[in-house]
Amino acid sequence: MAGRDFRAAAGVACRPVHNPRVDAVEAVATVREFMDLLLREAGAADFDAPVADAREAGLGPALLEEIEATRAAALRLRDVLLERRRREAESAALNETAGDLAALRDVDAVLRAIVHRARSLLGSDTAYLSLHDAIAGDTYLRVTSGSVSPRFQRLRMAVGEGIGGLVAVRGVPFVTADYFADDSFRHTPSLDAGVRDEGLVAMLAVPLVVGDTVIGVLWASDRRARRFGPAEVALLASLAAHAAVALDNARLLAETRAAVADLAAANARERAHTASVERAAAAHDRLTELVLAGAGVDEVVAAVDELVDGDVSLLLHEMPHDPHLRPDAAESPRGDEPTEDDGDFARAHREALTTGRATRAGSVEVAPVAAGTERLGVLVRRGSSRDADLALSDTRILERAAMIVSLLLLFRRSIAETEHRLADELVRELLGDSPRTDEALAERAARLGADLARPHVAVVVDAPSADRNRLASAAAHLAATAEGLAGEVDARTVLLLPGSNPSAAARRAATDIGAALGHPATAGAAGPALGRKSLAAAHAEAAGCATALAALGRRGEGAAMGELGFLGVLLADAKDISGFVRRTLGPLLDYDRVRGSELTRTASAYFDTGRSLTKTRDTLHVHINTVTQRLDRIASLLGADWREPHRELQIRLALHLRSLLPA
Repeated sequence: MAGRDFRAAAGVACRPVHNPRVDAVEAVATVREFMDLLLREAGAADFDAPVADAREAGLGPALLEEIEATRAAALRLRDVLLERRRREAESAALNETAGDLAALRDVDAVLRAIVHRARSLLGSDTAYLSLHDAIAGDTYLRVTSGSVSPRFQRLRMAVGEGIGGLVAVRGVPFVTADYFADDSFRHTPSLDAGVRDEGLVAMLAVPLVVGDTVIGVLWASDRRARRFGPAEVALLASLAAHAAVALDNARLLAETRAAVADLAAANARERAHTASVERAAAAHDRLTELVLAGAGVDEVVAAVDELVDGDVSLLLHEMPHDPHLRPDAAESPRGDEPTEDDGDFARAHREALTTGRATRAGSVEVAPVAAGTERLGVLVRRGSSRDADLALSDTRILERAAMIVSLLLLFRRSIAETEHRLADELVRELLGDSPRTDEALAERAARLGADLARPHVAVVVDAPSADRNRLASAAAHLAATAEGLAGEVDARTVLLLPGSNPSAAARRAATDIGAALGHPATAGAAGPALGRKSLAAAHAEAAGCATALAALGRRGEGAAMGELGFLGVLLADAKDISGFVRRTLGPLLDYDRVRGSELTRTASAYFDTGRSLTKTRDTLHVHINTVTQRLDRIASLLGADWREPHRELQIRLALHLRSLLPA
């Protein structure tokens, strides 16, 4: 040793005779040896050797006592130095941990660093961190260092179970030198099996506290019996505090990021909502401008089709009979329930009518067009919007358009009802006694779109099984389409339609009105007529024709009185014999009146003599060639079939009735 070398160099021999000078040298050498041990950071046992050498050298009692005191002082100094180094290492570890917390880019990385430092500073075999699971209501291992058992790493501790459960409940550190021999906490088979599988014996556990809440536990464990001291408990508690800060900061950061994300999402939604509202408002302004400019329902529907994604159409539940209420887009099923084989449409249609709001089913969206509780129809949009915000905007536009369409329909209906009432009054005046002049009546008719300067056909329509209002509306629509008039006279529907073919007018009225009603409509017609008296006469004849058709069981048909022959006269309510004679023999009567001939008398004599030319000649006292020429002229005026049985009967009856009428 250094002391021995020093003494040998000084020529000092070890002997029991005390020499003060030699003893002093020996004491100095021993002190230097203690200093050397301190510099080399020798173990505590190494400090016993210098004392043993001093005794062996035979130093005096006083000097040996001094050497013992020096040894004790050296050991205390060694402990102080070791404690200082330990604290410096702990301070450095805590500073590094604080730096990790400042960066805090990955909370798991920070927790792993804390656990690794705890294991390193405490010199333990393992270190780990467990956290409370708020959902499951227990504790689980989040980070481990030095653990080799998968079973141990998967351990979960219920509240109050094991050391971790005890620390979580009490919120104070817990130390045990021998896990399995300690009965101060509640053992459970699963926990004990996991600890045994890891081979742990000594444990130190400190709580992770945020505010007043224990959120987890930081552990240091050894696989041998060990008593962790207060300094080790304090160190692990400091690291646990840093871990708790890291976790709380991570929570706050996550909450902040979530709040920022929520705020950004809310801001985006608000911007989208604002854009959606502005888009809907702009669409509303455009639709309003269209209405103020006098646009009809079809123009509004076309504009909506341009404004929104998808194809838009209008379906009317009750098809109005005003032409303004029949837009090109309207292809309505009759009645309130849809008849299309479209499940999405049917579902959306039912829901929209139930809720009164736009409803989507699949790729179909339906918005009700209604006035109060009255269902006028629906606006249908087929196709999806490009995104959710546009879909909301499109729905708003569709609902606003439905409101505008309903107002237009009501406005047009009001106009149609007014025009219908005025037309009804005018028809009554034209066919009855009116104090108004013909010019005044013609002016009123012109305002309703009718020209009384043209010949008109009178049509009387009967539909007993139909609703009177619907019958009147159907007649008004037909009259408006044909530029005529419609009204009600003597509780029967009457139309005055421009034209010269009563048969065609009757058939059209029976077909169109019957289709609109969904019930058979019977129409009798007469005309053409020009002037009030002529129109009144045509109306009377048309009414008789309608009555005759009903009597013949020809419901749902249309015909003119001329098509019914004498049966019309026979079955009509008013027996218009003069009219029948005129319709049957009119061409002959006119020819005789203009030319002063006797074609009518010749036809009567021809039939009365059984179609005998010679007897006809004798009756008329003319040449037989004259009879033949007259018969040819009659055929040219009445038609080549005038001698056919069905025509003969009608002509002979007319000739007979004429002979009975006053001149």
